Amino acid sequence: MKAINISNKFTKFSVNWHPHQIAVVDNMQVILAKLKGEFVWHSHENEDELFHVIKGTLYMQFRASSSNAASKGGIRTEIVKEGEIIVVPKGVEHNPCTKNNEEVHVLLFEKLDTAHTGKVKHEKTQTEYPKI
Repeated sequence: MKAINISNKFTKFSVNWHPHQIAVVDNMQVILAKLKGEFVWHSHENEDELFHVIKGTLYMQFRASSSNAASKGGIRTEIVKEGEIIVVPKGVEHNPCTKNNEEVHVLLFEKLDTAHTGKVKHEKTQTEYPKI
């Protein structure tokens, strides 16, 4: 049991969209990631995800609900600023992204068996999260 310096952990890696595990809490993992640009549209069928923005501004895109006539067929974007969190409920299709070439640092909580991009296979999909 030791304190974890999150700022220091972010200096241990530079690759964007490649999560790194810093702790395990019961069946949940605590992950750090650096995000830049657009990710991949995906969902997690059985798991919620919590994103905590440590640095920068995250733009979390969601497919508009078909029951919402005003945004039918569109995309809704939730802006998550430094110091804020957003929870993406299981089964909700989402796509995290950043703007203006900004690198955003996030801390995530998710179940240990959560697949990085759900059922979507993409060149950005990671299957192993290095422990730092």
